[in-house]
Amino acid sequence: MKRHAWVSTLIAAGALALLAGCQPGGDAKKAEGETAGKKFQIAVIPKGSTHEFWKAIHAGAEEAAAANGAEVIWKGPLKEDDREDQIKVVEDFVAKGVDGIVLAPLDDTALRTPVTAAQKEGIPVLIIDSALKDVETVSFVATDNKAAGKSGGEKLLTMLPSGGKVVMLRYQEGSASTSEREAGFLEAMTGATNVTVLSENQYAGPTTESAQAASEKLIDRFRNPDGTVQFDAVFCPNESSTFGMLRALQNAGLAGKVRFVGFDSSPKLVEALGTGEINALVVQNPFLMGKTGVEMMIKHLKGETVEKRVDSGAKVVDKANMADPEIAKLIAPPAK
Repeated sequence: MKRHAWVSTLIAAGALALLAGCQPGGDAKKAEGETAGKKFQIAVIPKGSTHEFWKAIHAGAEEAAAANGAEVIWKGPLKEDDREDQIKVVEDFVAKGVDGIVLAPLDDTALRTPVTAAQKEGIPVLIIDSALKDVETVSFVATDNKAAGKSGGEKLLTMLPSGGKVVMLRYQEGSASTSEREAGFLEAMTGATNVTVLSENQYAGPTTESAQAASEKLIDRFRNPDGTVQFDAVFCPNESSTFGMLRALQNAGLAGKVRFVGFDSSPKLVEALGTGEINALVVQNPFLMGKTGVEMMIKHLKGETVEKRVDSGAKVVDKANMADPEIAKLIAPPAK
């Protein structure tokens, strides 16, 4: 009899436990309890750290973390073409066991493996700025780069009402964001009356110095005996390529004589916009990009649903609108 009573007690206890586990919202309450009061550690990995663009992303990420009681750990490769270094940064954060990773991949293919490895370890990844091929992540927060590049091309066409010859200096192979801008720019050129693209296959490389060297080669290639050049306008798809081209045009005595549309902003580029050495800049919102990326990662970690794609926006800025208060915030965003 004692044995039967003991078995009955066990069965009753198991039934109570099962009933408790089946209460509506039981799993949700447990998950909420596990995250309540937790200070999430979020790794934010840029393509580099020297450009003003990344400093603004860092500032936005820090603001979002501070507002939500989280911690941002910021680390990127030393050079903006060092894929192996960025891969190692991702792997190091996985080994550290951070709660989430917000990544701007240097290469749309090379970063797939470390991102997949992070996810297998239970660390969610959210992509900002530049897309990653064939990997499902928490979300993608970036400029609509093709549309932004096309808007830069359309702006340039307004400066060539009678047509002309155009040069585009690309950034570097494997960079999805700039490749899309370049494609958008060329789409704007397609079908334009009396417009010829003289060169669109040269790459600036990752730094201002490499961009200046590539720009000087383009200028020399199309220079006339009298010192003028055979092209009327030029387009560059990011901050470093734009600054490198600006330096080359200045050194050649061509700044302000060749129509010039660039991408992104920095104090030197904004100064050149004001003097007319650059005619327009397509300016993103890197502060918002960094802020939104971290905010959405925190929401995801709390079990909330987030959008799979967020356009952080871009504006075409010229001398006429650069003093507008909203534009002024874009061309001089807070920097970390």
